Formats: sequence, structure tokens, C-alpha cells
Amino acid sequence: MGESGLRYGSRFVKRKIREHPAKAVSRAEAKFIKAKADYHFHTAAQEHPELAKSALKRYWQKQRLRKQYQKQAREAAKHGTKAAGKTAAATEKLAAKAAGFVKRHPIGSLIALVCVLLVFMMQSCSSSLVMLGNAGAGAIGASTYPCEDGDMLGAEAAYCGLEAELERYLDTYEATHDYDEYHFDLDGIEHDPYVLLSILCSLHEGQWTLPQVEGTLQTLFDRQYILTEEVVVEVRYRTETRTDSEGNDYDVEVPYNYYICYVTLENADLSHLPVSLMGEAQLSRYAIYMSTLGNRPDLFPDSPYVNRYITGQPGGGYEVPPEYLDDETFAAILTEAEKYIGYPYVWGGSSPATSFDCSGFVSWVINHSGWNVGRLGAQGLYNICTPVGSPRPGDLVFFKGTYNTPGVSHVGIYVGDGRMLHCGDPIGYANLNTSYWQSHFYAYGRLP
Repeated sequence: MGESGLRYGSRFVKRKIREHPAKAVSRAEAKFIKAKADYHFHTAAQEHPELAKSALKRYWQKQRLRKQYQKQAREAAKHGTKAAGKTAAATEKLAAKAAGFVKRHPIGSLIALVCVLLVFMMQSCSSSLVMLGNAGAGAIGASTYPCEDGDMLGAEAAYCGLEAELERYLDTYEATHDYDEYHFDLDGIEHDPYVLLSILCSLHEGQWTLPQVEGTLQTLFDRQYILTEEVVVEVRYRTETRTDSEGNDYDVEVPYNYYICYVTLENADLSHLPVSLMGEAQLSRYAIYMSTLGNRPDLFPDSPYVNRYITGQPGGGYEVPPEYLDDETFAAILTEAEKYIGYPYVWGGSSPATSFDCSGFVSWVINHSGWNVGRLGAQGLYNICTPVGSPRPGDLVFFKGTYNTPGVSHVGIYVGDGRMLHCGDPIGYANLNTSYWQSHFYAYGRLP
């Protein structure tokens, strides 16, 4: 009896649950019909006041409207049922025909199904390939020089022409000037063509022609090469022999002006100019062009940048021993620093968007590894460190005289085994035991 009662109760509850939505719909429909009849009655009463004079008439009018809408609802349901029945019948007929066709032609049906699946797969793959192709084309387009070869080679030739004219001027300086003494302090006259083209393509968005960049070429030349000519006049004395009235010779010291010309040529390095000429967006484009050489390493294959960026190995082939990473602080520094291996050296750069110079790279890495020192130069980084004689991985290493500046001029991150990770050109590992780095070594420093 208990089991029977449980089964009955279970069926009753399930039926109530199953019927509840239908009953709720029926109740809602009845309320809707009543509300609609009331609404139309009140509307008619406002338009025809005589209906409102008799309560019996009002009741009769409401009932008639309610029955009218109930009839409309039943008719709509009947038509909906018929339409559903027709659709179901048509579907059954189509399904029966399809089943009959499959039974009569099983192999053909299987082949057709396989073909349909292949079509869907090819459509899916082609859409994915189109997306990948568009992304790849966009990336390649953003990193490729947008100009014709003739214009780019012409710009390089025009800049070389300006340099050649400057060199002729200096070579013939003594022959074309009239001074008593000359002193020359001259930097080399040189530039890299990829730096020049990357600057031009960053400053002039989109395709440019040689006539359009002639003014920019002159501006870059005037900023790269700073020629100073200073003439110092000294009063000197020379001995002259003169004859007095009696015919006797005598010597006298006669003053005269002695002209000394000091000629100084400073090459400010073309790669140091972008930071003073460009905004962040342009500097970012410059870094992209330099990292890819505009996807045109064939233009100037003798450029050292081809070996650094295209055919070389930015990481230097060095791997930090795993046991060094037991130091969590060093592990954090190295993890952040290695993200940027291969990034080009950009003078003044201080973020991944613009790429880095040496101090900008180290400042970024330590600021994202637990410190907050801001953007410091090489000397500023040295000033916050404690000098140490025995370095350990994670210390900084400092150099002097790597270019013409007072104080510390270069900084890198010591990674152990006589190596550092620094922003060279590009960012990568370097061996500290080479003659170059030994000749410029200054100190090791430990971060606070």
C-alpha cells in the first residue's frame, strides 16, 4: 500500500508539474481575453455614452466581446494545429522518401555524405587560412618599406652625396683657407643605409618619392654632422732687421697676428636622431622597420645590420644554467629580460613599443621584476647600486667610454659565467671577457 501510494503520489506530482505550464498559459490567455474585452468595452463606452447608462447592457456587452475573442483564439489555435499537422506530414513524407533513396543507393548516399563533409571542412579551412593570411599580410605590410626601390636607392645616394661633399670640403680645407696653423678633430663620416631608410619611412607615412624627402635628408644631415670652425688670433713677435740713419743695421721685435684654425666635426650618429625627431608612434614604426630591415635585406647586403637582425643569432646561443634560477629574484629578472631578445637598439627607447637603449632596457626589466626606480640613465642606475667585487647573477655591470659621454656610458645585466644580457644592437647576450668589454669595464653593482 505504501509503494502504491508513493507511485500514485509521484505520478500525481509529475502530472501537475507537466501540466503546470499549459494551465498557466490557459490562465494567462483567459486573463488576456478578459482584459482585452474590458478595454474594448470601455473604449466603446467612451465613444457611445448610451452604453454606460444600463448595468445590464454593460454586462451583456462585456460577455459578447469576451465570447468573440475566445472564438478568435480557438480559430487561431485550430489553424495553427492544422498548419503544424501539414508540416509534420510533409516532413514525414520527405523523411520517408530520403530513407527510401538511401536504402536503394547506400554507396551513393555515403559518397554524397563524405563529399558534403569535405566541402564543409574545406570552407572552414579556407576561412581560417584567409584570416591567417590577412593577419600575416598585415604584419608583413606593416614591417615592409612602402617605397619603390628607385626612390629608396636614390635617397641613399643623395645622402652619400652630401657626405662626399663634406669630405671633399675637409680634405681640401688647408688649400682653400689661409690660416697659419690648423688643428683637426674629426669624427668619421659614415651612416648605415637601413637607419636612413627606416627614419624616412617612419617620418613620411606611406609611400614617398625622392623629391618629397629631399628636405628631410638635408635636415638629417645637418643634425648628424656638426662642423665647428673656430679661429683663434694670437699676437706674436718676429725679429726684423732695420737700418738706422747712419746706415747701421739693428734687430727689432715686431708684433703680428697669428691665425690658428680649429676644425671639429662631430658625427652625432644617425641612429641617435629618431628619439628627438619622432613621437612614440613613429618611434615604434622605426623600431619595427629596423628589426626587419623593411623586409629588404637584399637592398644593402653589406650592412652589418643584415648579420645582426637577419642572419645572426640575437641570443648569442647562450643558455643560463638552470641552477642559477633557484634565486627567485634573478629568475624574475631573467624571465622579463629574455622577452626582448632580438629587439633593436633604439637610442632613447624605454618600452617594448619603442624598443630600448641600454639603460631603458635595464630600467624596464627591473621595474617589472620587483623594483620601482623609474627611467634612469646608465649613470643613474650605477648611483642606486652598491659596488661589489664578486658579482652574482642579477647584478648590474657598468662600462665607461663606449661612446663620447662623461661618466658611465653603458649598462647590462650580469647572468653569470662572465656573460651579460644587455641592449646591444640588438638585445642579446655578450661575453664580458672580450677585449672590447674588458677595455671599457667600470664596475659591478648590486641593486638595493
